[in-house]
Amino acid sequence: MAKSQGERRLPKRIYETRVPALREALIQLQVRLQSAPFSVLLVVAGDDAAGKGEVVNILNGWLDPRGVETFAFHDLTDEERERPLMWRYWRSLPPRGRMAIYAGGWHTEALAEEPRNRRELARFDETLRHLEHFEGLLSADGALIVKVWLRLSQEEQGARLRDLEDDPDTAWRVSADDWKHHRDYDRRARLAERMRQATHLPGAPWHVIDAADIRSRNVAVADLLLSRFQAHLRSHGRQTAIARPRRVVPLRPSGLRRLQALPLDQHLSETAYEAKRDKWLGRLNRAVRDAGQQGRSIVWVFEGWDAAGKGGAIRRLTSAIDARDYRVIPIAKPTDEEKSHHYLWRFWRHVPRAGRVTIYDRSWYGRVLVERLEGFCREDEWRRAYGELNDFEAQLTGHGIIVLKFWLHLSKEEQLRRFRHREETTYKRHKINAEDWRNRRQWDAYEIAVGDMLALTHRPDAPWHLVPADNKRFARLEILKVSCERIAEALGD
Repeated sequence: MAKSQGERRLPKRIYETRVPALREALIQLQVRLQSAPFSVLLVVAGDDAAGKGEVVNILNGWLDPRGVETFAFHDLTDEERERPLMWRYWRSLPPRGRMAIYAGGWHTEALAEEPRNRRELARFDETLRHLEHFEGLLSADGALIVKVWLRLSQEEQGARLRDLEDDPDTAWRVSADDWKHHRDYDRRARLAERMRQATHLPGAPWHVIDAADIRSRNVAVADLLLSRFQAHLRSHGRQTAIARPRRVVPLRPSGLRRLQALPLDQHLSETAYEAKRDKWLGRLNRAVRDAGQQGRSIVWVFEGWDAAGKGGAIRRLTSAIDARDYRVIPIAKPTDEEKSHHYLWRFWRHVPRAGRVTIYDRSWYGRVLVERLEGFCREDEWRRAYGELNDFEAQLTGHGIIVLKFWLHLSKEEQLRRFRHREETTYKRHKINAEDWRNRRQWDAYEIAVGDMLALTHRPDAPWHLVPADNKRFARLEILKVSCERIAEALGD
């Protein structure tokens, strides 16, 4: 674990000489960052009374406030408590070209759990795995993560607390908990070391800085940020350029076989459909209300071929749900704001509160479908995405969210018939464009990518449901039935 000690005592005269140069360098960092294809996350954590807040305030004074945002996480709000642990942190991420400073960061919150027995320690380690994965995702996406741990010995901590307490202007900063933590210094130090070791990553290493001398501490943090930024800027320029794959080869042939074996010659007459539709809509309404009463959220994911009937299926689905309880999120080409963040950011922000419903019309699987095939990301990025998507969904289901994933599959002949029908029907013409025809010409490549997606992201807690969609009535009824059964199963009914 990296250590940046600096001088034990930095004379005031030398400190005041160095500060103007540091301030200028930090402003230049911000100027260069504006055109850089990555964001900067500075985490300032450390022992009690080590001066985390002081360092954050000083850096905010040295930096241009228009290019940096500061976050300090306090007790969970009801809105945060009703979503997975990492939701509040994803929302705070800065876009590319900007910086965020985290006072204590997500690590301090983990340490606040203060595990005392094996069960609590196991839960603590699980939290650390989520933090490690979170930082790994961001650093793999190019973000610069600078993590500082300000260290004080128990003796120095006691002296700092007494000095603060003796000054009427700062006495309010010392609480009974601070002295309690001071007496429990050794145990808390071991816990902090366990946390640092578990979250010390090549792309997000910990840097331990001696905080006994305030001036030396401030300079060391600023120097570290500047040196890490320069190194990251150099290494980022050597990244592999995005290139479109020449040939799409299956990663897991089993997925493609499963897709091609799906019987598409299903038939359901309009009379038979109408006779069964209302029954299943009623069941779905009760299932969603039961889930809401238990505080269980539901996430529907709809993927499928162009013209497979995703929109119509969603309309039938939502007709059974109170409009106040659901949101439909249509996923299209990312906006500039979305492109400036990690690709999962725009999906995390729409995760529903307890008892609510979110329906994604297309989803995070675009990473391994259109982005893979059209060359919108590098090969190492889309290959890595299968594990990232599985982990994202595991965090949802681990929080109690019911995840329902549907792939609407239709034949190439039926798609062509629907395309032509859209072109010939005035009020449907807006649903067909040149991109749809271009995607159709890549049918075989997309079919391979879909097969890989099905094989590599089919999880027991978030399985894929393949729906034959040549007959729209059959597909809509099948979605209603499967949804009711899966919700009932998740609720233990």
